[in-house]
Amino acid sequence: MQDKLNLMIPGPTPVPENVLSCMSKHPIGHRSEDFQKIVQKTTEQLKWLHQTTADVLTITGSGTAAMEAGIINTLSKGDRVICGDNGKFGERWVKVAKAYGLDVTVVKADWGKPLDPNQFKRILEEDTNKKINAVILTHSETSTGVINDLKAITNEVKNHGKAITIADCVTSLGACNIPMDQWGIDVIASGSQKGYMIPPGLSFVAMGKRAWEANNQSNLPKFYLDLKPYLKTVNKNSNPFTPAINLYFALEASLTMMEKEGLNNIFKRHARHQKATQEGIKAMGLKLFTEEKYGSPAITAVEPENIDAEQIRKVLKTDFDILLAGGQDHLKGKIFRIGHLGFVNDRDIISVISALESTLYKMGKLNVPIGQGIAKTISILNKE
Repeated sequence: MQDKLNLMIPGPTPVPENVLSCMSKHPIGHRSEDFQKIVQKTTEQLKWLHQTTADVLTITGSGTAAMEAGIINTLSKGDRVICGDNGKFGERWVKVAKAYGLDVTVVKADWGKPLDPNQFKRILEEDTNKKINAVILTHSETSTGVINDLKAITNEVKNHGKAITIADCVTSLGACNIPMDQWGIDVIASGSQKGYMIPPGLSFVAMGKRAWEANNQSNLPKFYLDLKPYLKTVNKNSNPFTPAINLYFALEASLTMMEKEGLNNIFKRHARHQKATQEGIKAMGLKLFTEEKYGSPAITAVEPENIDAEQIRKVLKTDFDILLAGGQDHLKGKIFRIGHLGFVNDRDIISVISALESTLYKMGKLNVPIGQGIAKTISILNKE
């Protein structure tokens, strides 16, 4: 049967039917009063999601646009920054920073391992002349399923006194607790196609007070991603350019759903699905790529030993119409990634674990009694 694709990747994520229905409405004028009401409502909802009183700005673009905007609106050419690099996206921010002529110190960790907050602490403490302007890092590293200790690293940045934190929270916002104001994060970037439960096309930049202070000194080139016009217009419930109107319809619907569920319930659901997925994987004899205590609530990366991960993905897609994500760069064929963020329920978790177990059995690679993996997953879902 065709057209029953089940997206179990870390983005794009499944979209609720009512959100899709909202997108099918006829567009309205982006300078109209009706659209201004939507901007006003979604702006307040975005502040709720970020747990902040700071400005949260909406850009028509991807999560990369949001991160680039955060960098170029707070820094100047030649500024010294620290970039955390323990995966594909940390690696990307190093490239973006260097492309804009920043002086980059890289804190690295092996793919599948978390960044060490003590390395940031040492570099920041050694900077007695306060030459470091920013620390740039990814919270949930989508390429490996690792979650970095954003709270601890941000605390070290605050102790420095001058540097700001610019955080990629693309696959963590809406999946786990990120209290922007409480932790003192200066810039948070995210994208619509993850925990927001809507299609790709919108990105969000939350800018705190210290970020705007840094903005006053920034001289990096910018036009479409210049956040000052976004701030000016959002205060008038508008946008400096033509926005993705129908995605705003979707955003309002999805954020309203999230408000109804409540932040704590959203976080508990993601943690529960993470545990059920991890335990099911282990019970069927597979190895987690990332240690459990460092695993992201949005993604579980699996490292099947002596099995081609791409072949597993192929059989799952062919037999069950379930799409998993593969490994990137040197991890291609070595890992696969299960996304469990956004509009995901117990049925989705049960489906992917049972289908994966069936696939291994068909391939002759299941080294434990069949049913052991799904039984463990069900027991976790029923217990949690």
